[in-house]
Amino acid sequence: MNKESDRSMNTVLYYLTLASLLGAGLLAGVFFAFSTFVMTAMARLPSEQGISAMQSINSAILQSPFMLVFMGTAAASLIAGIASFWRLGTTSAVFVLAGSLFIVVGVFVVTAAFNVPLNDKLAAAASGSQEGARVWKEYLAGWIPWNHVRTIASFAALASFIIGIRKW
Repeated sequence: MNKESDRSMNTVLYYLTLASLLGAGLLAGVFFAFSTFVMTAMARLPSEQGISAMQSINSAILQSPFMLVFMGTAAASLIAGIASFWRLGTTSAVFVLAGSLFIVVGVFVVTAAFNVPLNDKLAAAASGSQEGARVWKEYLAGWIPWNHVRTIASFAALASFIIGIRKW
């Protein structure tokens, strides 16, 4: 690689890292809100109301800007993580790679493997039934801990990306 193309790649990687940093911060805030008070409030509702409210949230979120942030952060982090291999001799690359892994594994994979299947199961539940009440109880028991994982992973990614940018 010549110096100009190396400089261009560093610039692209820098902005991918910055985009990943901003996305990680937004995701961390959303997941933190759900972990600290949204799901606590939802769990206090009668199961019929909790199911209906969460079904509405899950439906609305799919058509919201959140999905652009979620998918965009995962994509930018994945690309930044792969691109950081060309800079592995630098301290910043190690932190960018770590942040990328936190987002891709701790947020994207956890969401796809655990939270989404629970959301799908809840979507099929009848809110006023005994079966719905059972599904809601299982949903809360499973969804909340995995959301805590996403919250911690998002904050860890945010910190890693900040350090990576600072070490540039």
